[in-house]
Amino acid sequence: MEKWILIDGNSIAYRAFFAMPPLTNSAGLHTNAVYGFTNMLLKLLEEEKPTHMLVAFDAGKVTFRHEGYEDYKGGRQKTPPELSEQFPVLKELLQSFGIAQFELSGYEADDIIGTLTKMADEKQVQAVVVSGDKDMLQLASDHVTIALTRKGVSEIERYNPAEIHEKYGLTPNQIIDLKGLMGDTSDNIPGIPGVGEKTALKMLHEFGSVENVLANTDSLKGKMKEKVETHKEDAIMSKKLATIFREVPIEEGKVDELAYNGYDKSQLADSFRKLEFKSLIERLDLPEAGAGATREAAVPAEANYELVIVDDAFSADELTEALAGVDCVYIETAGDNPHQAQLLGLAFTSSEKVYSLSYEALTGTVGAPVRAWLADEDAPKQGYDLHKAELTLFWHGIEYRGTSFDVMLAAYLLDPTNTDQTLAFLAGKYGVPAVASDESVYGKGAKFKVPDVEVLARHLAQKADGLKRLIPLQYEELERTGMSKLYFELEQPLSVVLAGMEKQGIKVNPDVLVDLGKELETNIERYKSDIYTHAGMEFNIGSPKQLGEVLFEKLGLPAKKKTKTGYSTDAAVLEELEPYHEIVRLILHYRQLTKLQSTYVEGLLKEINKDTGKVHTYYRQTIAATGRLSSQFPNLQNIPIRMEEGRRIRKAFVPSEPGWYILAADYSQIELRVLAQISGDERLKEAFIEDMDIHTKTAMDVFGVEADQVDANMRRQAKAVNFGIVYGISDFGLSNNLGIGRKEAARFIEQYFEVFQGVRGYMDNIVMQARRDGYVTTLLERRRYLPEIKASNFNLRSFAERTAMNTPIQGTAADIIKLAMVKMDETLRERGLKSRMLLQVHDELVFEVPDDELETMKTLVPEVMAGALQLNVPLKADVNFGVDWYEAK
Repeated sequence: MEKWILIDGNSIAYRAFFAMPPLTNSAGLHTNAVYGFTNMLLKLLEEEKPTHMLVAFDAGKVTFRHEGYEDYKGGRQKTPPELSEQFPVLKELLQSFGIAQFELSGYEADDIIGTLTKMADEKQVQAVVVSGDKDMLQLASDHVTIALTRKGVSEIERYNPAEIHEKYGLTPNQIIDLKGLMGDTSDNIPGIPGVGEKTALKMLHEFGSVENVLANTDSLKGKMKEKVETHKEDAIMSKKLATIFREVPIEEGKVDELAYNGYDKSQLADSFRKLEFKSLIERLDLPEAGAGATREAAVPAEANYELVIVDDAFSADELTEALAGVDCVYIETAGDNPHQAQLLGLAFTSSEKVYSLSYEALTGTVGAPVRAWLADEDAPKQGYDLHKAELTLFWHGIEYRGTSFDVMLAAYLLDPTNTDQTLAFLAGKYGVPAVASDESVYGKGAKFKVPDVEVLARHLAQKADGLKRLIPLQYEELERTGMSKLYFELEQPLSVVLAGMEKQGIKVNPDVLVDLGKELETNIERYKSDIYTHAGMEFNIGSPKQLGEVLFEKLGLPAKKKTKTGYSTDAAVLEELEPYHEIVRLILHYRQLTKLQSTYVEGLLKEINKDTGKVHTYYRQTIAATGRLSSQFPNLQNIPIRMEEGRRIRKAFVPSEPGWYILAADYSQIELRVLAQISGDERLKEAFIEDMDIHTKTAMDVFGVEADQVDANMRRQAKAVNFGIVYGISDFGLSNNLGIGRKEAARFIEQYFEVFQGVRGYMDNIVMQARRDGYVTTLLERRRYLPEIKASNFNLRSFAERTAMNTPIQGTAADIIKLAMVKMDETLRERGLKSRMLLQVHDELVFEVPDDELETMKTLVPEVMAGALQLNVPLKADVNFGVDWYEAK
């Protein structure tokens, strides 16, 4: 997802210069503005993680605005020479950061940024504008946030349209009218003399715009009326001058030049050394003089190693000898789904050489020793995304075993919120020789093409060499962050377990899906007919535009919100409208049925492997920041089970052997048990130790009643708060969940915290800890970094605080079920059982079990799951079995 950062270079440099004490390097160059600017940049990079960046500068002193008003910015003092000399230095430093910069004669930085934010709105990408100038507030929109610097450049206040309205009672566009009335002394914009911000706001709240103020001077009194009438032209001109021009001739392709791919550590270190920013070199752990390699220096791969392209004429003895000393291997696949991906080849490093094999070489006679090495469990293999590689090799008939270290998996653990885990990115991050992006070698999308053998070999060799350099750096970082044990004892073994489950797959009976599909079609047609009856006409129910017209124009239901294309008819809107008309309930149910039909019935039928009769989902370990697994191709974690029709889809999932059973084991309230452990709350612990119904227990304690006095509504409220607390619920969220007022919800939450004071203490302490450390951890030391915890923007900061509260709980719960999977796999192998673990779905594990092992597994599975991690409250798993997955629930 794109995120643009657009910086008003002149504004930030001015603020940094006047905020920082005088600084010079040993050559006498003033550096305070550059230093302040750099600190702000580093904070932005850490907190925002942009995909695109631009610093815009003013180009000269004369702009198009001077044509209409020669005195524009006429009162501004001359730029101090101590600042002027820093602009070239700053621009050079931005090049070292790899950040684009732009200026255009006749226009100001505001205009460049204004034009780009207009593009951001059109493209519907998120943009953050960083400036010290309030004028920028006029650019705020649903996609554009304005970050205004305060206290020099050390603090930032963020504004979206709602926050502008909250502070000023204005829309972003009215900021222009505000400047038109009050003027701006810094830009020598006159406005109306005697009209300050307070008066201007009062006028705009009443009249809305400069033009309306001028048209209603009869409503003004005394001297104010006189001043406004006398300075009408000044007000109109001032509004014009304050309007940011958003049609600067910037070519569409210019946006591609803003892509931010990180900085080169060596180059940035050189720039910091010239400026004598020693503290920044240490802070970013940049290489010493001469250390590392610049991206430019990392061009021919042969400069660092000898590339050996293995073909039919290659010596088998030499290949076997090289395989005895492999450092790491890179296996190249193409396609997101490993069960259908292309296998392009591989490269491995041995001594100072890199050996590269194309797919033809790997699968041919010459590749036999490599295939034998890949299958050898005793030959340790270090590489990149070896989980996916193992699956792709399997579906190409090549056996694989022996993973010992996976760079992609380690990168995820070390920074789980970073969505770019490509080797090209990791090479830049760790300052190793650059790795070319796959797009530059293969092309993108429909243009994807495997290059000739030599080009492919060089690319794979470059990746293998990059891996060799990355691995020791990641080992060190895992050790330093205390996550080595988590990696080697949980995540790495789990990837092997997952690959086994994925290759095994789960059998799906297509006849069950076909029959369910026919039934759904009948029900869909019935609902469609009922909807047409209530609407009094036929229309396309799937068209938001037509549906909106029926609901809000024909039937006159209250419109909740409007989009650019018409009325919003999303699920949240329809759920609010449900009490108003029977047609809304029918539409909601119709939507659910059509999704079941298309996504889960038709979708699953397409995913059944013709050779195995099974679906083979793909579990991703490196997606969710909480540590949870994600399921793809198909996603078996999202089968809806709230509706009976959705639950019945599970009837199609059956054992692959006759006479076997499906057995499912589900952790009972695992997150609340983890909360009891982490918070140490005595009441929570007591409930689980005594095996009480936790929601009844909560209702008893909060309402101060005995168990037999807890009614269904009390338990429902207690349940909502229990689970809400885990996710950092607010009074607003709870009021929506329970259909009660916010005050009542807030009172209920307060009562909860008064009773469960250990939980309150945990929530307060974990937020303080996150502010101090910048991250939180699970019980197994999994980290999640939270740079937004110190953000000045309330929404960002609040989200980070909620994340700090729930990550240790959700993350530990995720770790526990992963531990259970690893231990369960070990136990099945140690006992020589034929039962197989097939699926993990949230807190549930699914097995297929032969009849003669059923009693054993009914006892063994919950035992292993309960013992996955020792807590001060018992873990508990509920077990069910049946002839299909539906019966096992």
